Amino acid sequence: MDYIDYYKILELDKSASEADIKKAYRRLARKFHPDVNPNDESAKKKFQQINEANEVLSDPANRKKYDQYGKDWKHAEQFDKQKAQRGGPQGGFQGGFQGNNDFGDSDFSDFFASMFGGGGGRSNKTKYRGQDSNAQLQLDIKDVYTTKQQTLTINGKSIRITIPAGVENGQVIKLAGYGSAGANGGPNGDLFITFVVNNTTKFKREGTQLYTTVELDLYTALLGGDITIDTMTGQVKLPVKSETQGGTQVKLKGKGFPIYKKEGEFGDLFVTYKITLPTNLSEKEKELFKELASFRK
Repeated sequence: MDYIDYYKILELDKSASEADIKKAYRRLARKFHPDVNPNDESAKKKFQQINEANEVLSDPANRKKYDQYGKDWKHAEQFDKQKAQRGGPQGGFQGGFQGNNDFGDSDFSDFFASMFGGGGGRSNKTKYRGQDSNAQLQLDIKDVYTTKQQTLTINGKSIRITIPAGVENGQVIKLAGYGSAGANGGPNGDLFITFVVNNTTKFKREGTQLYTTVELDLYTALLGGDITIDTMTGQVKLPVKSETQGGTQVKLKGKGFPIYKKEGEFGDLFVTYKITLPTNLSEKEKELFKELASFRK
């Protein structure tokens, strides 16, 4: 397996802080995102490498293993166990590749190969489960309003998944067996996908409830009438009662967001009225408002 320098991918050195890693990841992910570089296979590959590097280096435990074991970091725990059985000290190397270990640098990966089925050295028949993998999937809120299927490319493999309507921002799903391959016939790890749902609409979402503010002119607020408002599925006509006050909230049942894994069931849409006053009044209009004001007195 080729050695991948995650620090080089993120354009960082080994002394980088967690904040440096996060900043570098965000900058490069924006630059090489497939949406920004459509039909660019090199950018797509670079984006995958950036995500992989971030997954490892943003996790302190995984970063420590990577710094110590390089390309063999995923098998660090198994190596420590084997090392203890051979009489060596536990807890990994002191000082990474330059520490005092039982093997020379040239033998280091060969030892792993003999342990995990790569040939050479003593054969080890112990089965090891593969590492779990993590991935992020960027979606628009409109994408998760209906159930849909999407094809993802993870670790060079195309995976077709069903995304149920109503998925939440930050929600994680597990795909069993789609992580890294096991060793010596061991089971594969699992793949955990985190959904990042971007809200590009004027609606505020709280779970299955949606909220919006609608401007209401003074005359409709006073006299009542019908107005047309936007929903996630199109426009609907909404009756307004006479003498409606600013800040009044009405509920449109079933016009909210889909309920996760309950096909055909929806939350509600809450509409808050904001009354707008007329401007640039003519002299005649001012006289009429004065007349109305005198009636109220």
